[in-house]
Amino acid sequence: MQKLIITAAITGAATIPSLSPYLPLTPRQIADSAIEASQAGASIVHIHARRPEDGFPSADPEHFREIITRIKHNCDAVICITTGGSVLMTVEQRAATIPLFKPEMCSFNMGSINFALHTSAKHIKEFKYPWEQQYLEMSKDFIFKNTFKDFEYLAKVTRENDTKAELEIYDVGHLYNLDHLVSEGLMSPPLHLQFVMGVLGAIRGTPEDLTFLTTKAEVLFGKKNFTWSVIGVGAAEINLSTMAILMGGHVRVGLEDNIFLKRNVLAKSNAELVEKIAKLADMLNRDIATPNEAREILHLKGKEKVNF
Repeated sequence: MQKLIITAAITGAATIPSLSPYLPLTPRQIADSAIEASQAGASIVHIHARRPEDGFPSADPEHFREIITRIKHNCDAVICITTGGSVLMTVEQRAATIPLFKPEMCSFNMGSINFALHTSAKHIKEFKYPWEQQYLEMSKDFIFKNTFKDFEYLAKVTRENDTKAELEIYDVGHLYNLDHLVSEGLMSPPLHLQFVMGVLGAIRGTPEDLTFLTTKAEVLFGKKNFTWSVIGVGAAEINLSTMAILMGGHVRVGLEDNIFLKRNVLAKSNAELVEKIAKLADMLNRDIATPNEAREILHLKGKEKVNF
């Protein structure tokens, strides 16, 4: 079994500041949280940016530059930059950082879904910033668009910049979308699949759903042609992480996906969530991959070949 790659998703675009006082918002906070997560055992850090004044999701390359430069100078973690951004951004805005910074990895969403966030509103008594309530409510009537035209664009961008695509699979149809891209020569093995489970509007975070996705991926691509990791949104995080550790997959945790360390207890940092998985992996006799071991497992180009 390969060593376990732990990814830490630091801030995201779905978690709003009013849900947790521990969510990093400024470039300095996001970078420092990523560095702490790396020190706790994360070999990959998944990066979104936010406006420092109010925490609104940002596509500004200069916000990203500050974050990723600080991370690179202070730890050895693989930096995976989002091309998901937020549902309000075009694919060109979401992917603008890739040709600019040429990171080792970036996310690559494999299908359109209803990405519903509005249920979070019932847990908030008072919103910290004016944009938050509308941001949640509008998700009732919004589609996170990832079309075949978008796939072609992102495939070209990742290929031209030698950036490894982390293929975000929110439902089984996304595997079939990817199979089409492979058949057309737009994507080629070895593939790295990130199963995103528990988003309202996509596949649920149940054990049978994870085994179904992994089995279907093996049928489509062949077991030796892909690696996989799992995201369990909210309460599903630890359950699915445990399964992934036992099944030979990899794990993503972080405040982007889940704000709780355990029931009704907020995680005070991304590092706390990483530490919990590291302890769990140790109990289950699965060694943790270092950043350089993760680079070898995922066939990445190396830290020295990025443009920041």
